[in-house]
Amino acid sequence: MVNAIPKPVKDIWDVWSIRSTLIFSLSLQTFLIFFAPQRKRTSNKFFLSLIWSAYLLADWSANFAAGQISGSQGDDPEPGDPAKNGELLAFWVPFLLLHLGGPDTITALALEDNELWLRHLLGLTFQAIATVYVLLQSLPNALWIPILLVFAAGVIKYVERTLALYLASLDKFKDSMIQQPDPGPNYAKLMEEYAAKKDMKMPTQIIMIDDTDTDPKSSDEVRPQVFTQLNILQYAYKYFNIFKGLVVDLIFTFQQRAESKRFFSSLEAEEALSIIEVELNFIYEALFTKAEILHNWIGVIFRFIALGCLIAALCIFQYKNKDQYGGFDVSLTFALLIGGIALDSIALIMFCLSDWTLVRLRKMKDDVDDLHKNWFDDILNRILKYREMKTEKYRCSMYRWDRPTHQVLDTKFIVRRWSEYVHAHNLIEYCLWITPKRIHHTNGLWCNDSNWLNEEYIWLCFYCIFYIPRLPGHLIKKFFDFFSIKAQILEVIFTASDRLTLDMWKHIFTEVKNKSRFADDSESALRVSSARGDWTLRDIDGGNKEKEKKREKLLRYVMEMDYDQSLLVWHIATELLYQTATETKENHSHREFSKILSDYMIYLLMMQPTLMSTVAGIGKIRFRDTCKEAENYFKRKSTKAGWHKEEASMEILSLMSLAKVEPIDVKGDRSKSVLFDGGMLAKELKGLKKDDNNTYMWEVVSKVWVELLSYAATKCSAKEHAAQLSKGGELISFVWLLMAHLGLGDQFQINQGDARAKLIIGK
Repeated sequence: MVNAIPKPVKDIWDVWSIRSTLIFSLSLQTFLIFFAPQRKRTSNKFFLSLIWSAYLLADWSANFAAGQISGSQGDDPEPGDPAKNGELLAFWVPFLLLHLGGPDTITALALEDNELWLRHLLGLTFQAIATVYVLLQSLPNALWIPILLVFAAGVIKYVERTLALYLASLDKFKDSMIQQPDPGPNYAKLMEEYAAKKDMKMPTQIIMIDDTDTDPKSSDEVRPQVFTQLNILQYAYKYFNIFKGLVVDLIFTFQQRAESKRFFSSLEAEEALSIIEVELNFIYEALFTKAEILHNWIGVIFRFIALGCLIAALCIFQYKNKDQYGGFDVSLTFALLIGGIALDSIALIMFCLSDWTLVRLRKMKDDVDDLHKNWFDDILNRILKYREMKTEKYRCSMYRWDRPTHQVLDTKFIVRRWSEYVHAHNLIEYCLWITPKRIHHTNGLWCNDSNWLNEEYIWLCFYCIFYIPRLPGHLIKKFFDFFSIKAQILEVIFTASDRLTLDMWKHIFTEVKNKSRFADDSESALRVSSARGDWTLRDIDGGNKEKEKKREKLLRYVMEMDYDQSLLVWHIATELLYQTATETKENHSHREFSKILSDYMIYLLMMQPTLMSTVAGIGKIRFRDTCKEAENYFKRKSTKAGWHKEEASMEILSLMSLAKVEPIDVKGDRSKSVLFDGGMLAKELKGLKKDDNNTYMWEVVSKVWVELLSYAATKCSAKEHAAQLSKGGELISFVWLLMAHLGLGDQFQINQGDARAKLIIGK
């Protein structure tokens, strides 16, 4: 009989399969404890793929090694192996249970993993049974005491992980926030007393007393005069405990809404951004790490018990006679023990320095004007100073004249709480095969930027892969199409990432804050948050019939179109104006805001479909049809190798100056292309001039884009916002939470206060 696997290979596998898997498992745990926290700081797909691979392989390697050891128990030792080496094999099994518990920095890769807590509970049961089975098979075993100690530590770690998944599952997450039942005033008793008094001919009436919170606190009374890093952490934790219910669609009281709106209305834009980023970080850690179960007294006690068990096991094993064991196996056992202690010690340091620990060490002061500081507050503020949001001045690279500077988020990667990037995808650039350029060239570690790819390199790569008329090129193309890898490559090449600027956040914050002033109740809040450009366009000065007519024309591009259609039309119009309209110092801010938000919304539409699923409609079909029409148009107009964005935009706008008929009247409804609809909108917007700088036009366009972003933020599922936190976070999630804090959005309902009935008896 011929063996498919040669005997030398099989012998090597028999000797090293268990040992190499143990080393691999320990390496994965080390990788995850250091690198898993970084996934909230970057959306780099290569890095996230590494985390995904390590997370899946960690469980597989531990289960595989446990099965191998369990299957080898009871076998006679191989020739040349020490007679007692089976005892060490039994000692290794509880380490695998320890590894299955996973590091504190990651319990779930995605929100869906939390729903599998019952599977992990069953895994704990079977793994514990397997460990006991291996121990019994190895008896008598001189290492039974350290085995039991490591087994206890492993059970604690595995229970922690299972419990973390259970608490983060959406049903339990919702149950944990539901308060005790409140039946309200005793209606039956009140009615009985009322009827009795009436029967006694006593003058009786029932009046309603409004219990709505009417505390007329001014802005200075609801916020500290000076925000320290500890203040930011405390307020973020306070509102996290209230607004984490957004994730599971809980109902908020009128008092909670009023308090939050009053507080955030009193903040500056930068202060609000700092609080929201910490608050979102709390949500991330509650859903994807062990933070919720570790930051209480029971969690701390059991964590020290687990660490103590590992240290005790190391001490006992150190003084055991190890002559009867193999030398390499002894070294591997020491590596497992020391590695386990080191990883737990690192986790303990991370625990002590985490936001959760620091915010619970110092309670928020009741009097916000009490600026008295003590040495403990100073220490906490010094620690938090290292992870505060930082900005740097960078010059814009998109201007030909003396380039302006902007304050750009530039926090160090290792302490960042989210990626701080706003991604961009542009339809015109995609059609012309032009790589997008960053506006602010910051020095980031994971910048997700593809600007190092020039056009010549792209054309060469894609020509070699997709257009070589030979068999290898054809096969590669088929392979890429089958696994949808081509789309992934195009996403990397035609997506740029730029840091968020404080000016743009201030622009968004100001617009949302101004709109929140019109949201006095749930109906008005819903109406305001549902605006997608019409709120801004209705404010355009009328004055005469011509201006009224122009305003009505512009309103058609938001009111008479689906959201995804309107998004693409405004994106094309913005790009055409950006490439052709005069750039000046007066209009550069709103011009830049419009460009960044326009490209960002198309990025969300095309590259983040889950965030736009409720409003995307047939956006991808419209995008593809528009690209095809643009390619055909540019190919017909010129035979040269490539177009510049400026001349392509000028070509489209020059055609619009000749247009006398609407595009839909010529094209019909078969094609979903909106290329020339965008050109028509650009033509209309150019008529908004109030000066030679186009400042007013760009101001209107930038405000429309804030409304389009806000609309998408409120329509997106809260669970999708939460899921995105483990992939670097998105600006749209910040807007979503800001709107919720200011009383806007339709993701939750608002109770209009409480009224209490009171029985009044006259004399």
